[in-house]
Amino acid sequence: MTASCPSTVDNYSKRSLAAGAAALALLLTACGGGSPTPASAPPPVADPLDTATVEELHAQARQEGRVAVYSFTSRIAEVEAEFEATYPGVDVVATDISSTEQIARIKAEAAAGAPGADVAYLSDAPVVLDELLAAGLLRNYVPPRVADALPAEHTAPLLANRLSTKTLVYNEEAHPAGPPVTNLWQLTDPEWNGRVVMVDPQVRGDYLDLMTEVVLRSDEMAAAHDQLRGAPVQLDEGIATAGEQWIADLYANGLVLVDDTDTVNAAIGQRGQAAPPIGFTSYSDRRDNEDEGWALQAATGVAPAPGIAFPALLALTADTPHPAAARLLVDFLMGDGSATGGPAYAPFYVPGDYPTRTDVTPPADAVSLDELGVWSIDPAAVAERRREVADLLLTLE
Repeated sequence: MTASCPSTVDNYSKRSLAAGAAALALLLTACGGGSPTPASAPPPVADPLDTATVEELHAQARQEGRVAVYSFTSRIAEVEAEFEATYPGVDVVATDISSTEQIARIKAEAAAGAPGADVAYLSDAPVVLDELLAAGLLRNYVPPRVADALPAEHTAPLLANRLSTKTLVYNEEAHPAGPPVTNLWQLTDPEWNGRVVMVDPQVRGDYLDLMTEVVLRSDEMAAAHDQLRGAPVQLDEGIATAGEQWIADLYANGLVLVDDTDTVNAAIGQRGQAAPPIGFTSYSDRRDNEDEGWALQAATGVAPAPGIAFPALLALTADTPHPAAARLLVDFLMGDGSATGGPAYAPFYVPGDYPTRTDVTPPADAVSLDELGVWSIDPAAVAERRREVADLLLTLE
């Protein structure tokens, strides 16, 4: 997966289905994952609820009374309020928990026979496909109401609610003319020593996916080095690729690793800084600029790419205690029939989140994926190299 690929929704679409299938077939162990399981596990038995109307689901969901969801984004709280107003009689119990923690919790609860969630809303597709879906701990559900508005690539192996990013972000107040770097290798220069910040990839899986994608794109990283330095990359002893060398150089240049995204955003975005750091976070976090006093902006025009795009996945847990309410919540999370997705989709209708539904128009002020220039991850390829990259990072910290 070292060949150059355009970073567009279409590119993701063409590759995600094949990637997911490969992930299931190969059952690659990701980031300390468990033992492989047979690839020939039977598909889930069809459930009449999969074709039920919203009205039918609501009627049964009222009898169930509640639905529990694990969500990798805190924006689930806004969805909770809208859902309960739209579907009275069904209480949403939402838990804001990272994908890394979700994966561990879902596995532990399944082993104990005590499922804690009906719906999982996750990123980190490489591990989700490998350790949860392939093990039969998640079940795909595509709401019939929106099925025709979704390319097939976003409906399997799991439903993609939207595409999200982990990308290079800078302080636009301090740099009104645009990004202060145009090449990833500049982040390894003395000028940026101790001034690049990100969430520790050992803490959050989507940042490990970012580092893994850099390694997978080593040919592009080598070309970007030639472009900037006018000379080939010199590999240190024990380093095999240009991507690995960039990571090693970045860590050696005082990369600041923190435990949470808010710390990254505040460090980069706080107004009034003369020489703010730069770093990797979600482009969609720019939505908090006004409330938090930040000046976050996504870096465009960065060679070979400023970051990654990846799917935000929705799935039912295999043994959901509230099957109708779970499906109703997944349906709701996909938005209504309006061009913006309506109140249910409003928390995600922001620049930096890219709808998978073809009938939802991206926000007018959003930078397109083409313009942003991020890489679209191949979950299977990332899963194959993830452990190796994690081991490399341990030697650098």
